[in-house]
Amino acid sequence: MIYFVYIAENTHMNWRKFSDDYLSFSRKDRIGLLIIVLLVIGVFFLPKAIHRNSTSATAIKDTAWIAAIKRLEQKNPEQTDRQYKEENSNYYQYDRRTNNYSDKSKGELFDFDPNSLSADGWARLGIREKTIHTIQNYLSKGGKFRKPEDLQRIYGLFPNEFERIAPYIKIESLEKTTGYTNYADNNKETSAAVKNNTPRFASVDINSADTSALIALPGIGSKLAARIITFREKLGGFYSVSQVGETFGLPDSTFQKLKQYLKAENISIRKLNINTVTIDELKMHPYIKWGIANPLISYRKEHGAFARLEDIKKVMVVTEEVYSKIAPYLTL
Repeated sequence: MIYFVYIAENTHMNWRKFSDDYLSFSRKDRIGLLIIVLLVIGVFFLPKAIHRNSTSATAIKDTAWIAAIKRLEQKNPEQTDRQYKEENSNYYQYDRRTNNYSDKSKGELFDFDPNSLSADGWARLGIREKTIHTIQNYLSKGGKFRKPEDLQRIYGLFPNEFERIAPYIKIESLEKTTGYTNYADNNKETSAAVKNNTPRFASVDINSADTSALIALPGIGSKLAARIITFREKLGGFYSVSQVGETFGLPDSTFQKLKQYLKAENISIRKLNINTVTIDELKMHPYIKWGIANPLISYRKEHGAFARLEDIKKVMVVTEEVYSKIAPYLTL
């Protein structure tokens, strides 16, 4: 019995010692343990809270974005296109895929002669300002409307606009010579003119025409007109109508349509003296550039001045084709 009591007391003492050594905590230990517990809780719950808030914010943004897209889709395409044309100052020619002009303001209808009608008169008919400007340019360059259908060649005049004003066109010269006074009476004459391929635009001299005269031609807008003038200045003048077709950005299909209205009468070529010109001046010419200018100047330095213009063909890069192209711009 005493033995069992001794064992129980000894076990109690050992447990108490174990408890004091390993299961008791000081104030600092308790604070540290509390901090660890809080960190564990934070690491476990914080990512879930952040993810929930992020998802909520994203959903709101996505909803707003979808709503904005729907509002854009509900806009009237015709209104958007018309607003672009009005705000863009470089917009000149109408889109040929659009056959009708849908402006609600139609203007007032009255009898008129397109050869003598003022700008205010065109505006009174409901014609747009840019189209009026094209008509005035055409008339100022000597162009004439000999029959009502001639008005259809004006770029910017929509087919439905012409149909609306056609019955009121009264060309004075036409009335005196033929007695025809309206659009319906001239259908036969129009068909004959088309069959005979009668030019519908006034001829333009390529060496004296300004941008306004070029814009009045079919398929030529303000940008192409400016490029043709710039190309002409860099060359030193055109000696052939075919040179206009080399203008950067001018489609061959457009050139084929307008070349019948071009002429080269006032030919005044600005020439470069091959014996005195510098390499920098020579390479600026569109037909010569560095690949031809450098060999020409090197040959001149080695053999002296050219005695004849044909002597430049002694330079290997100057083929017969190159010579015929650049010769009009060179002199001795």
